[in-house]
Amino acid sequence: MIQSSDLPDRVKKRSLSIFQFIAEAEGKIHGMDPADVHFHEVGAMDSILDVIGVCLALESLDASTIIVSPVPTGTGKLRMAHGLYPIPAPATAELLRGVPLSEFTAKGELTTPTGAGIVKALASAFGPLPAGTIDRIGYGAGTKNFEHPNVVRAVLYEQEQEKTCYETIVVLEAQVDDSTGETLGFAMEKLFEVGALDVYHTPVYMKKNRPGVLVTVLCHPASSAICEETMLAETSTFGVRRSEWKRRALARQWVQVETPFGLVRVKQALEGETIMRQSPEYEDAAQAARSFGVPLETVYREVYKQLND
Repeated sequence: MIQSSDLPDRVKKRSLSIFQFIAEAEGKIHGMDPADVHFHEVGAMDSILDVIGVCLALESLDASTIIVSPVPTGTGKLRMAHGLYPIPAPATAELLRGVPLSEFTAKGELTTPTGAGIVKALASAFGPLPAGTIDRIGYGAGTKNFEHPNVVRAVLYEQEQEKTCYETIVVLEAQVDDSTGETLGFAMEKLFEVGALDVYHTPVYMKKNRPGVLVTVLCHPASSAICEETMLAETSTFGVRRSEWKRRALARQWVQVETPFGLVRVKQALEGETIMRQSPEYEDAAQAARSFGVPLETVYREVYKQLND
């Protein structure tokens, strides 16, 4: 339904990612293949509208980085189709694996499986906002009455463009000699889905002269737990090494370039006000090339032509 719709590509991708996370969680809880989980099991039509509505709103705002505060779940019991369960509900708890939880407590359910799926799929990081300037603020009020305000706040802000910045990244490593190429390729896809900054494979020789692969994952500290879990689940490794590194990075920003093949996003690296380098977004350029039946390099050349004019 979503794939065949006229929704923007990024809205489709984000929406399908959310439902994939929810289906995997529901499938695990019910002991069934995620592909066999139907929409009535992951939520009624209102959940579908919630997911697509959130993704459309983010697309309208052109929000590329989404930072979420630690998630409150609530406390107490929740009556479901299968009986009385503790909060968070089983599917919610499964979805929130690796997600920082808030110490804030209140009686009742504060996070549903749909909400947990949205956070799991879309959050770039968890924690306070980095340095920047607030542009707009929005509030959404729920209908249930608590002793605290039942409100969600969204802040649209521009991150400060510093000359350079130093940040902490986590490096995760595991060596495997009994995973297939297909398995490692799939693991790489899953790692990017849960927030990895980069994933690469290095050929190595292991004990008993066995050729193997060193799987290396770079991620933000907030995403490290879920990346570790993904490595353990999707590869044959029995453990994951973890280290923290400081890295220096140029400030980055996104701009949109109008071409004969449509809009293409371009990532720019800045040092102060100087653009040090810029690179077209591959997914945008590839989609344009497919839509117009032209080589990818033709789209790239047109993007750079517009940038240099």
